[in-house]
Amino acid sequence: QVQVMESGGDSVQAGRSLRLSCTASGLTYNGYAMGWFRQGLGKEREGVATISGRGDNIYYTDSVKGRFTISRGNATNTVYLQMNSLKPEDTAMYYCAVSRLPGSYVPRAAAEFRDWGQGTQVTVSS
Repeated sequence: QVQVMESGGDSVQAGRSLRLSCTASGLTYNGYAMGWFRQGLGKEREGVATISGRGDNIYYTDSVKGRFTISRGNATNTVYLQMNSLKPEDTAMYYCAVSRLPGSYVPRAAAEFRDWGQGTQVTVSS
């Protein structure tokens, strides 16, 4: 059984930084594309950043480009999201997801991901 667990969410003031971490356990293969999504109160879920299984291709939604960085850890199926210059509009529940897509393909749609974590809350105050 695959389990996805996120950590690192917190309440911070605008302009500060946070680093989210995610580990997917129970997978027999190390190298599936992973990603971060978020959902604000009353908003639809959106893809924030995704990274290919090999880590060679990355997607960012426009609103976080230049501020957020996604990376894969050395450990099995681990991914991080470094969030700098946080804004109040970044406030949301952040979810980590893992696909079954290996290689250099970088998925963007939520439907391409199979397993999801419970989420970690990020709140940014002005």
